[in-house]
Amino acid sequence: MIEEKDMSFMGHIGELRGHLIRCIIAIIACGLIVGFNINWIIDHIFFGPVRNDFPTFRVVNSLSRYFTGDNAIELPDDFPVRVQKLYQQFNVMMSVSFLGGMVLAFPYIVWELWRFVSPALHPREKKNSIVLINSVWILFLTGIMVGYFLILPFAINFAVLFKISDIIQPLYDLSDYTALFFQIVLGMGAVFLFPVIVYFLTTIGILTPQFLKTYRRHAIVLIMVIAAVITPADVVSMMIAAVPLLLLFELSIGLSHRTYRRLEKAKLSEEA
Repeated sequence: MIEEKDMSFMGHIGELRGHLIRCIIAIIACGLIVGFNINWIIDHIFFGPVRNDFPTFRVVNSLSRYFTGDNAIELPDDFPVRVQKLYQQFNVMMSVSFLGGMVLAFPYIVWELWRFVSPALHPREKKNSIVLINSVWILFLTGIMVGYFLILPFAINFAVLFKISDIIQPLYDLSDYTALFFQIVLGMGAVFLFPVIVYFLTTIGILTPQFLKTYRRHAIVLIMVIAAVITPADVVSMMIAAVPLLLLFELSIGLSHRTYRRLEKAKLSEEA
């Protein structure tokens, strides 16, 4: 029996290794796609939020002109970027390719992990897990879109337009901009997975909706801290980031309540 268990364990390890290898191959393939299109991605996506024709700025200015007659946001035509190190541009290209490849491959990675776990699930659990697995990559990509289209443009707008003296001429560092880009975009993608964590903790009995409601004020303070960490130092970007996070927390309370009630009903039916 011990040998059978050992073989079964090693078999699972071998199967997991196969799934991880396929995930790595997917990341490399998607990274190569990003790398071969790096010029277009850098010009139109990476540096998109520094231009006045960015979709977020166009929507805001359109509303501003409707109500006030003037544009609310007007960025300088030039966004001067410098490199201080010999391989700085190459390092940025590798970072963008790797992280961009991870984002593109993320739905496939989640699907591979579900394929590894699904054989151990009952048919009903498997049906529920399909919704959960799809929610993971949908929430992650939604968080990325919120960070890219909602938070990053206003953070850049504040940083570019803020001046302490007209004598100072702006000259932005490429690595600094890259760090800000991924800090906001990937940070929001990770934070948007909070409802999935709440669902998992509620399912295994660690978290209850009453706990979330009781410590709502503490959660609001924690959300403000997370928003401050994800965004730069300006208050405007922090408040813009905090709003979707607060809505996400309220959604998590509702999800936890629904999951808790379902588990209680299942427990009562088993006792009956």
